[in-house]
Amino acid sequence: MKYEPVIGLEVHVELNTKSKMFCRCSADYFGKEPNTHTCPVCLGLPGALPYINEQAINDCIKIGLALGCTISEKSLFERKNYFYPDLPKGYQISQYRWPLCVGGKITLDSGEVIRINRAHQEEDTGKLTHKDGVTLIDFNRSGVPLVEIVTEPDFTNVEQIRDYAKKLQQLFRYLGVSNADMERGDMRLEANISVRPVGQKELPPYRVELKNINSFRFMVAAVEYEIKRQITAIEKGEKLSQETRGWDEDKKCTYLQRSKEEAHDYRYFPEPDLPELILEHKKIQQIKNSLPELPWIKSGRYKKELNIRVEDAVRVTESIGMSQFFENAVEHGKDHGINPQDIVNYIINKKPDIETVLPTQIIEEIKGKAIGVVGDVGELKKLAKQAIKDNPKAVEDYKKGKEAALQVLIGAIMRLSAGKAEVGKVKQILAKLLLEKDGDQYA
Repeated sequence: MKYEPVIGLEVHVELNTKSKMFCRCSADYFGKEPNTHTCPVCLGLPGALPYINEQAINDCIKIGLALGCTISEKSLFERKNYFYPDLPKGYQISQYRWPLCVGGKITLDSGEVIRINRAHQEEDTGKLTHKDGVTLIDFNRSGVPLVEIVTEPDFTNVEQIRDYAKKLQQLFRYLGVSNADMERGDMRLEANISVRPVGQKELPPYRVELKNINSFRFMVAAVEYEIKRQITAIEKGEKLSQETRGWDEDKKCTYLQRSKEEAHDYRYFPEPDLPELILEHKKIQQIKNSLPELPWIKSGRYKKELNIRVEDAVRVTESIGMSQFFENAVEHGKDHGINPQDIVNYIINKKPDIETVLPTQIIEEIKGKAIGVVGDVGELKKLAKQAIKDNPKAVEDYKKGKEAALQVLIGAIMRLSAGKAEVGKVKQILAKLLLEKDGDQYA
C-alpha cells in the first residue's frame, strides 16, 4: 500500500515593535544581557496588569489583510494555561476562539493554493539555554509580540512547504512588520504531520507536531525524515499517536519531546485583565489602504507591463529594495531605449550591490559605454588605500570577522569617486589590501 503525507504548518513571527505585547519593556532583546528587559508584567508578578500594544495589533491586521483574511471587528485574548520553565506566568496570553484574522490563502509558484485557517496575536515565551548539565532562562524575550499563522492541512510535499515559508518571509519584510530572520529566531516553523493511504479523503486520527524549526533546510530535512518514520511504523503494524517531536540536526532524526496536548488540555479562558478588542471598520480600511504592493502582485505587473519572463519577475521582486532598484533602472533606461528584460538579465547575472551601485550606472554599462566609470586598477587602488586610511575602525572590525564592515569601506570609495567606481573591482582590491599583514601597505 502507498501512503501520502498530510501536513499543516504553523508559522510564528516576532514583530519588530519597539515595546513588548503587554508592557513597555523594550522588545529589542537580541544580544542583550539576560533578564535586563523585564518588568513585573512580563515576569508574571502578582498584581501586575497587562495592556495592549496597538502597533502590534496593527501589524497583525496588515499580515491578515495581505493574506486575504477576514479581520474580526470583535476579538478576544485568552489565557493558554500550561507549565514550562520559560513561561513565568504559568499561562500565555494568546487567542483561540476569537482570533483577529480568519480565513485567507496564499498561492504558491506552482499555482497550488494553501488555505489559511487563522492568524492570531500572542506573546512570546522566555528562552531556555541548556549548558553543562544546567538550564539557564532568559526572560528578555518573554512578552515580545508574536503573530501565529496557521494553515489548513493542505501540504503534501516539502517543496510546497519551502515555497510557502519563503513567501511568508518575503511578505513580512515587504510589510515592514518583521525582519523574519530565522537564525535570530524572528521566524519559527512548526509542522503537523500525518500520513494516510493514497486516495483516502479522511484526515488521519493523529498528528505529530515538529516544534520550533529555525531554518528552511532543517524544516525540509525534518519533514522528510518524519514522513519516512511514520510510513515505516505503519508498515510494521505500529499505532501512531499524538506527540510533539524535535529535530536533532547532529543525528539527522526527530526525537520525542512529549505527548501532544489537545486544545482542552490548555484550559483556555478569556483573559480577565484585558477588554474585548473592538475594531472600527474605518480603522481596518485605513490599514488596508496603507499596504504596499505585494510581491506576487508586483511580479505579475512586471510580466504584463514590461514583458519580462515570469521567473525573472519573481527574482527582481525578492525584496522591496531590489524591486525599487529595478524600477529606477527601467525608468532611466527609457531615455536610452534599454529593454527591461536586458536590465533584468544584468541584475540576475551581475548581481550588483544595490546599496552602492546606482541604477544609472548599470544602464551605462548595458549601453556598453560606461561613461565616467572609474575602472582603472591603479586609480581604484589609490581610492581604496585612502578609504582604509580614513576608516581604521571598519578595517579593525573586518579583521575581526565582521563582513558588514566591508560595506563601510566600499561606501567610502563610492563617495571618493562620486559614485563612479566599478564595484566589482573595488571589492577585489579591498579584499587583497585587507589581507596584507603589513599595515604600511595601506600608506
